[in-house]
Amino acid sequence: MSQTSISKTRISRKAASFTESVIREMSREAVKHGAVNLGQGFPDWAAPEDIKRKAQEAIAADHNQYAVTWGVKEFRDAIAKKTMWYLGLDIDPESEITVTCGSTEGMIAAMMATVDPGDEVVVFEPFYENYAPDAILSDATPVHVPLYRTDNGFVFDREELKSAFSERTKAIIICNPNNPTGKVFTRDELEFIADLCKEHQALCFTDEIYEHITYSAEEDGDPLEHISMATIEGMRDRTVIVNSLSKTYSVTGWRVGYCIAAPDITSAIRKVHDFLTVGAANPLQHAGAYAMSLPPGYYVELQKEYLRKRNFIVNVLRETGFKCDYPEGAYYVMADISEFGFPNDIEFTKHLIRGIGVAVVPGSSFYHEPSMGSQLVRFCFCKKDETLEAAAERLAKLR
Repeated sequence: MSQTSISKTRISRKAASFTESVIREMSREAVKHGAVNLGQGFPDWAAPEDIKRKAQEAIAADHNQYAVTWGVKEFRDAIAKKTMWYLGLDIDPESEITVTCGSTEGMIAAMMATVDPGDEVVVFEPFYENYAPDAILSDATPVHVPLYRTDNGFVFDREELKSAFSERTKAIIICNPNNPTGKVFTRDELEFIADLCKEHQALCFTDEIYEHITYSAEEDGDPLEHISMATIEGMRDRTVIVNSLSKTYSVTGWRVGYCIAAPDITSAIRKVHDFLTVGAANPLQHAGAYAMSLPPGYYVELQKEYLRKRNFIVNVLRETGFKCDYPEGAYYVMADISEFGFPNDIEFTKHLIRGIGVAVVPGSSFYHEPSMGSQLVRFCFCKKDETLEAAAERLAKLR
């Protein structure tokens, strides 16, 4: 009796359509070649002692079993209180907050909760590398709109953005402050985007993980204001805020994030989150409640420290021969490598890691069309002074 042979692929089309994280690959390359890691965005200093102590106390107090799936009440209450203080938004912790395993899970849970096959999601590029795979995993089609580097920082063409919206547009993703460009969106820009969202009944997923890390666009000056899309008129119920403890409190390995959204969207996010991860680490949420209660002075000092590091690395890069601007926010610098004569960012990055001893992220990994980033690399400066100084010493060999 004959049996018809059916050829089946072992890997899904979704998984085959994107690569592993290039950012995290660069960290592995840094270890392999003994390079100073200015690639992946994690602080290389100790987390604050008081926050760590609260986590230790929570473990000792036996907060070691499952918490409520959508988050420890004490932590959700602290998130709501801080959101009111910082953004002026009155959030119901019982119906509008979902605690997730980092902002990474927060974004994919929000998208899977709201996006259907055939929908389109608008993504600014250069983009944080998770966004396009998130859209694909949610059965959506990413539509890319470029951010252009100008004398006034990174800007988008309003007509291009307008043409990217259609009846198929379900949402737009904004990272504000932006990774990797350091752009901080202005109120005028956010209002323009909001008008498009309202016109097309689209949502906005806003990644605000760097909300407390903003600067002046110059070397000195008052830091730019962080404005959340949820505070723009008509956008409170159309916005999903995605955030995390990671960057503000220097605990990237804790993987504790959260989503803030309208009750109906929150209900859907909670269902997806439940079956993705069940819940975030219970004792770390208790420590997060303490971190969220820190006084405003904590954030002032955080901003000042990052401003100092930003100015140091930008000046080093310029002296070395890179073309770059002062980022307005976050802790990255996108640098032009065209003066060094390498054919592309991949070859330059290999040389920098293996020959110079400094790891960065190739710019092409932040674009859907790699050639658009072929003369760019991203430096991260959330590192100890001695790390940055060691990198500066090695980069001097490029001159």
